[in-house]
Amino acid sequence: MSSPIRVYTENHGCTPNKFDYEILLAQLIKEKMILVKDPSSANIILVNTCGVKKATENRLLARLSHYDTLHSNLIITGCLPKINLPAIQKAAPNFSAILGPHSVHHLHSAITLAQKGVKHKIWLSSKPINKLQNPKLQVNSVIEIIPIAEGCLGACTYCCVRNARGSLTSYSENQLRKRMEHAITDQIREIWLTAQDTSAYGLDHASNLVELLSQLCQIHGKFWIRVGMMNPTHVLPLLPELIDVYKNPRIFKFIHLPVQSGDNEILRMMNRKYTVREFKQIVARFRKVFPYLALATDVICGFPGETEEAFKETCSLLQAINPDTVNISKFYSRPNTPAQNMPQLQSHVIKQRSKQLSQLAHHLTYQRNKIWYRWTGEALVDEKGRGASWIARNYAYKPLVLQTSSQLMGRFINVRVTKVHSTYLDATTAT
Repeated sequence: MSSPIRVYTENHGCTPNKFDYEILLAQLIKEKMILVKDPSSANIILVNTCGVKKATENRLLARLSHYDTLHSNLIITGCLPKINLPAIQKAAPNFSAILGPHSVHHLHSAITLAQKGVKHKIWLSSKPINKLQNPKLQVNSVIEIIPIAEGCLGACTYCCVRNARGSLTSYSENQLRKRMEHAITDQIREIWLTAQDTSAYGLDHASNLVELLSQLCQIHGKFWIRVGMMNPTHVLPLLPELIDVYKNPRIFKFIHLPVQSGDNEILRMMNRKYTVREFKQIVARFRKVFPYLALATDVICGFPGETEEAFKETCSLLQAINPDTVNISKFYSRPNTPAQNMPQLQSHVIKQRSKQLSQLAHHLTYQRNKIWYRWTGEALVDEKGRGASWIARNYAYKPLVLQTSSQLMGRFINVRVTKVHSTYLDATTAT
């Protein structure tokens, strides 16, 4: 009788990638394979990759190169194969199999062939599959990740993700509702609705995000919904209705709204279909109704053509909107994108601006978090922290760190904020 196959796995990237990873894990468990924590002890090494940023790609290529030297079969999945396949083939010339985001269901075949010594098998389908029909192994017992769509309608000049995920394909409201009802029945308390752009949901089949949220909020049970990243372009036509549906207590008062630049000319060169004024309008109208709304935004530092004045406009915008979270990316050109052919800024300029933005963001998010000092209310414990600590989320999805050895996972508890930091809040349980 042959011994079980030992598999070492890694996941990198965004929430849709995490969902794909859970599908991959379910296939491993179904085939009674053993998950191990040491790659050197594995028969199979599985790496679910991300390629949205050059720095991420470089780090992953180094890891793949190292794993390629181990006496194991290397299977590479995720977005990077469709973004930069030649780089993977160069870094890991002995790979067993490569699977793109639309080919996760081929993992069993990939492993079977790898065990037979077959090398260099590639599955890179461009046709989306219905991933909601695939079993998955939930990594977090409290959080259910539900993709509402695959791909997007954008054509940002810097973005390579569309090359990996394709154009927009939305799941039906009925299928999403059934998936969520099943999750709530299984005692899930936090739902992450995810997509490359959740605000584009349904635009390919005469529906929209507001209609979907209205449907999902009718499900019985106690839970909170986190709405994933939204492109301002597609938020604008929905704005009054979206704010209205956000009033439902089951939706986290949290929006992830990437602005990318505070300069209209740079936004035009990025092919972002909104203006700075329109972005500020969205934030202002949300904050008017939800003063404690948590706003996360993204900024690209050093995009081609970014003048010193354009950079200052971005700094001014951040100061005007008081974000809760700022994700700062240094610009690096990505393969097969229009921005790759634009005149690039010098690296030392990008580095200096990134440092300046990071310092500004640290100050702004700390100042913003001060509004939560001594706040008391309900929070859901959804993550284990370091040592004897837990991480909970309140109605605005603010991370609250509680120091206790008690078992709190999955519980709704009353808390009191005792101290604020730039990226999280300290809290204690409150009576």
